[in-house]
Amino acid sequence: QVQLVESGGGLVQPGGSLRLSCAASAMYFDRYAAAWYRQAPGKERERVAYMPGQINTFYADSVKGRFTISRDDAKNFVYLDMNSLKPEDTAVYYCNLRYGQDAYWGQGTQVTVSS
Repeated sequence: QVQLVESGGGLVQPGGSLRLSCAASAMYFDRYAAAWYRQAPGKERERVAYMPGQINTFYADSVKGRFTISRDDAKNFVYLDMNSLKPEDTAVYYCNLRYGQDAYWGQGTQVTVSS
């Protein structure tokens, strides 16, 4: 069973930055595709960043150029660096690992962008 624990959320002013971290208790962590999702109140969960391996990254149009996903396979961590934050980035952010048909989720961390 894989467990994921997110951290790093909080309240930030528009234009600010945050780094989200996701610690994973997974063997063979480097085999998993990693992603960050978010869910705002009244909206569906959406994927904002995706890293299927160790190199390539993909982003939702709404965060492209502002967010960066990365991973440290030696430490079993996934990160999401968020810059130039906007009020519409306010949501609960979830870490996701996937291998084949198996998918695992963290408990989520709240990010609020407000002045």
